[in-house]
Amino acid sequence: MAVTHLKYTIPPAILLTFLYRPLRTILDIYKIIFLISIAVISTIPWDAYLIHQGIWSYPANVVLGPKLFDIPIEELFFFVIQTYNTTLLYLLLNKPVLHAAYLLPQASKSHRNGPTGRMSTLAGQVLLALLIAVGYRMVSEGKQGTYLGLIIIWAGPFAFMLWTLAAELIVALPLVATVMPIILPTLYLWLVDTLALRRGTWSIGHGTKLGWYIWPHLEVEEAFFFLATNVIIVLGLVTADYTLAVLDATPKVFPVVPKYPSPALLARALFLPRSQYDELRLEGIAQAAARLQGKSRSFYLASGTFGGRLRIDLVLLYAFCRVADDLIDDAPSMDDARSNLANLMTYLDLAYEGEDAQTRLKILDQWVRDEFPPDTYATLLSLPVEYLSEQPLRDLLRGFHMDLGFLAHPTNSELDGIWWPIGTEKDLEEYALCVAGTVAELCLDLVFHHSGEKVAQRQRQVAVEAGRRMGIALQLVNIARDIAVDALLERVYLPTSWLNEFDLTPDDILEAPISVKVMRLRRRLLDRAEAHYRNARPAIENLPRLGRPGMRVAVESYMEIGRVLGAATHLDARTSLHGGRASVPTLRRLRVAWRALAQS
Repeated sequence: MAVTHLKYTIPPAILLTFLYRPLRTILDIYKIIFLISIAVISTIPWDAYLIHQGIWSYPANVVLGPKLFDIPIEELFFFVIQTYNTTLLYLLLNKPVLHAAYLLPQASKSHRNGPTGRMSTLAGQVLLALLIAVGYRMVSEGKQGTYLGLIIIWAGPFAFMLWTLAAELIVALPLVATVMPIILPTLYLWLVDTLALRRGTWSIGHGTKLGWYIWPHLEVEEAFFFLATNVIIVLGLVTADYTLAVLDATPKVFPVVPKYPSPALLARALFLPRSQYDELRLEGIAQAAARLQGKSRSFYLASGTFGGRLRIDLVLLYAFCRVADDLIDDAPSMDDARSNLANLMTYLDLAYEGEDAQTRLKILDQWVRDEFPPDTYATLLSLPVEYLSEQPLRDLLRGFHMDLGFLAHPTNSELDGIWWPIGTEKDLEEYALCVAGTVAELCLDLVFHHSGEKVAQRQRQVAVEAGRRMGIALQLVNIARDIAVDALLERVYLPTSWLNEFDLTPDDILEAPISVKVMRLRRRLLDRAEAHYRNARPAIENLPRLGRPGMRVAVESYMEIGRVLGAATHLDARTSLHGGRASVPTLRRLRVAWRALAQS
């Protein structure tokens, strides 16, 4: 048996440990230790009974010798290693998932305990109860179904309990987050078990098994055992994530979440009545996560490296920026765009004026519902303004006002064409500062707030200045990437003064956004971005530890887009297109993120 572990179970553990090392958190370690402890404690009596009844046996020549309750030490180690491997795979696949975004069922966001949630929970309970009853009957009969029945009546109650606690989240999560960490280790262990049974490493007693096979040498009881145990492990992990998601998503109920939540606090969150959920906030989180995943794969990937309420607030901030941008860009007319911008300015006035928070929020709620589209309510009303500086938000709207310049002439112009607001390099930098440097500053507001670390005012000012420069760098990359896409929208962010140097006009860019001259201008944009990046990059290492890894991933993931663009002379095979925009292939994006995290 020891050889089986050396060849087949320990190598995957080493690989998964290596891959997950930069991503691990204290809570992850807590989950691993807790689940392994439960797995060992709950399995020992059951396994000892099977050995005592002669259902399982191990030839003396395949075990090292030491035993606990007649269970070979290698078998005890298997309880540990299987739980460890499945848990790490689950954690890897769930790292990008914002579990709080799934607390409201997709089909019934108006109420957490809606029909979809109740029906899925009830259906699972009925099926598991029937399965347990079948298992009990098999054991009672004491025939060929005894071993399978013992597996069912041991695993079934655990699955029933965990399903009852977290069924709605289990059903709502993407399949890659729930089914994949069950199927992959199960199939792998089926192969390992097939080899072990073929070599006689262990055997199942005759008269207690059905004699059915999944494939040669893999008996149905063994296959079901590995499937059942992996299901229980994943259900336990989802239940844990459900508990933490409730803690993080309900600040009105849990104003403070300690770094190490106590068992009592976790129990309160797990059994929190649905009536105490803030459904508007949960809907805002769900909409924000969907917008981030759909609009920015780089930042969606980076968001997974943040944790807890910091991640939620960063996602809500991104969603606000996206909604505000869309209200301007997607307005049906210039008048509507101006009206939406004015309403956003009033939104900030209401959000930051007045000392009575309750009254202010009530007025703001009514204003949003009166003046904005319904699909923006949750996002606008979930912005954590209490932790954000007011001026960067106003400067962000000033940047959107600059975008309006592409939609109308100056009032004193008689030209019959689009006016180009980015006239000089200074205009370009000012625009980038407004639409991106401000966002970096707002992100730092959240990092400093949630870290709880005491930071000297001077150190914070240095970080904010570096953040603004980094925001400019990322926006310049964004502009360089989207020259062709922006041209379709009749926008040219390349400074007119630069175009003049190449005997070009903005109209030339609209007609031919990909040319040798444009590529040289793009190279110039990327060089400026790189200069800002190199100037600001060291400041990331002085940020609070809570935000440092995530900021590193966000910056490096986005700058990699610029590196891909810089390495290509045109949009060729090395630069994939996503919605008309150049992007970095997923595997390369993951490598960049992993390297950035590994610097910790």
